[in-house]
Amino acid sequence: MRADHQLRAFEQILISYDGNLPLHRFLPGYFKQHKQMGSSDRRWATRHVYSFFRLGKALPNLSNEERLCVADFLCHDTLSAVVEKNFPDLKEKTESPLAEKLSLIKGKYPDFILDDVYPFHANLSEGLDREAFFTSFFKQPDLFIRVAAEEAKNIATKLKNEGIGVNQVSEVALALPNGTKLETILNEGSYQVQDLSSQYTGNYFKPNKWDKWWDCCAASGGKTLLLHSMEPVIELLVTDLRESVLMNLDERFRLAGIKKYHKKELDLLKNNDQILHHYQFDGIILDAPCTGSGTWGRTPEMLSFFEERKINQFATIQKAIVPNVIKYLKPGKPLIYITCSAFAAENEAVIEHLLDTLPLTLEKMELIKGYQNNADTMFVARLIKDKL
Repeated sequence: MRADHQLRAFEQILISYDGNLPLHRFLPGYFKQHKQMGSSDRRWATRHVYSFFRLGKALPNLSNEERLCVADFLCHDTLSAVVEKNFPDLKEKTESPLAEKLSLIKGKYPDFILDDVYPFHANLSEGLDREAFFTSFFKQPDLFIRVAAEEAKNIATKLKNEGIGVNQVSEVALALPNGTKLETILNEGSYQVQDLSSQYTGNYFKPNKWDKWWDCCAASGGKTLLLHSMEPVIELLVTDLRESVLMNLDERFRLAGIKKYHKKELDLLKNNDQILHHYQFDGIILDAPCTGSGTWGRTPEMLSFFEERKINQFATIQKAIVPNVIKYLKPGKPLIYITCSAFAAENEAVIEHLLDTLPLTLEKMELIKGYQNNADTMFVARLIKDKL
């Protein structure tokens, strides 16, 4: 009876969801419209929907109910009533390691192909461990926060005292269970929510005191905050096309104690000489618009709804932006090119194009394999503008 009730709730959400909104934004609105659903109903429905999408395009010929059972069995080490009803033979294997669970599913469904979980695998950057990458989608990535090195131990202790599992993964990075509510535990401004791979890109910045840096697709300012934590005595320009995200940036900067910075709304696909003609930068961070395909462990619905044609659309945008920003970069200074994509067309292929067409020299580039740390997969390159 409980399984049937949960299954109906899952199927109603699946019928209502069209992929236009991220799932984490769609579900609160759906639950608000269906107030008859209690907290337990909402919790199970959320689990089941996310589990279902984590299966990607694997086993397409099965019913939604059976695909849900496969997905939920692989994703969780606690038993769902729906799985218990449909897979009584696997009930005792709920807490088994994922590798063993995958083997059991392959035995039960010979048509199960791990590559089908990530339907755009032909587009992936070289160097990815594909099996590890695809397998990572059955586990929700961790929540990572960045803290001051001298405060890391105290903050970790404070979280542990609240019963929260904490793993310190670097001098300044703490890994927490996804969904951890920090607002009522930690002081505002004492931490920044930032994925571990995103934090790692800071190794490519190398700012100097008194430098002038431009974060040209700043969004809510995560990379600028990271840059500022490395070298507070720099002059900052932050720009983005969207006024709403720059307002969020203002609040994050206020909490972080950053008062002196320049901010502008800019479309980087246009000529901005009238606005930026007098600027010359010692470093530019381009966290480029991209497919986000390295972050789909957090938004698994994209495995089902993403359209492959968008890969080349984003690559075209990326290639068009760079010439419009490096004209303001001083010779001998770095452009830091970043994506949260796992696709070669947005990563290595863009760098190859830039080196062929612009006065840039590649110093170093790297695919950051987030799946090794239960984090996002990203790409970063440090390019130096050629001296005249």
